[in-house]
Amino acid sequence: MSSINHIFKLDPNRPISEEQVNRLCLSGTDAIVVGGTLGVTYENTENLLRLIRKNSITTIQEISSLDAIVPGFDYYFIPLVLNAQDPTWILNAHHQALKKYGDLINWEQVLVEGYIVLNGDSSVAKLTKSLTDLSVEDVIAYARMVDQMLKLPILYLEFSGTYAEVELIEELKYAVDNTKIFYGGGIDSIDKAKEMSSYVDTVVVGNVIYENFELALETVNIQKNNVNHA
Repeated sequence: MSSINHIFKLDPNRPISEEQVNRLCLSGTDAIVVGGTLGVTYENTENLLRLIRKNSITTIQEISSLDAIVPGFDYYFIPLVLNAQDPTWILNAHHQALKKYGDLINWEQVLVEGYIVLNGDSSVAKLTKSLTDLSVEDVIAYARMVDQMLKLPILYLEFSGTYAEVELIEELKYAVDNTKIFYGGGIDSIDKAKEMSSYVDTVVVGNVIYENFELALETVNIQKNNVNHA
């Protein structure tokens, strides 16, 4: 998978028009990720993929349910929620998936994300029973686990609608050597998009698509300009 600096993340369980999907795909973003926590089904995921596939763009499914895995995406992201206290989301669900689909998986399409959930009020934190009251040292230790111990390709910082403290992200940047840092959460202004894109490899824009669509589109050029001048 080539370098990805900006991603739009669409939730199959949230309404969006075909025109809006087309505009997102044609915006210059590097990829569209389809995924969510609640209400994700095979049917609504397939319907959303069908709209996206009318355009030429990299498509990724972030898998949260075995029953909602849809063929036809370019890549599949598998979250490994490191601070989950429910072992289902650390390795148990993955084990069950491999028992069921192991012979069918094209591993060249699969990337495992080392996920750190950092908003305790979010649906994903409640579902995974994630321990989110973490110190900077805790988060850095998880990041090093992803980067040096597990050697995963992606470290995903999931703030789920809230904006991170920049000091934390800056420290993580220097603690990680090889893993790409993905950031999602609270990108609801031009200044936040610009600021965060200077610290991470990939900015994931999600909630603002449904709250302020035109602003969401603007984040593409802001993020890419930051990368080009870094």
